[in-house]
Amino acid sequence: MSNIEIRNLLAKLRDEIQKSGLDSETQNLVRDFDSDIQALLDSKKPEDETAFVLKRAKEFEADFETEHPTTVRILSEVIEALSRMGI
Repeated sequence: MSNIEIRNLLAKLRDEIQKSGLDSETQNLVRDFDSDIQALLDSKKPEDETAFVLKRAKEFEADFETEHPTTVRILSEVIEALSRMGI
C-alpha cells in the first residue's frame, strides 16, 4: 500500500473521529497519532519510534472496539497498511 493510500485512510479516520462523539481528550490522542503516522510516512524514523506508533494504534483499536466499530475498521486498515510497509 502506498503512502497516498495510507494518507487517504488517515483522512477517513479523521472524518470518522469527528463524527464519533469521542471526548476531546481522546480526539486529541487520535490527532497526535495521526501526526505521528504522517511523520513516519514523510521520513524514515528509528525502529523504536515506529514500534511505539504501531503499539498505540493497536491500543486505540482495542479501546474503540465495542463502541466505535466503524472507527475500528478504519484503524485496522491503517494498522494493516503500516505493517505491510514494514512500519
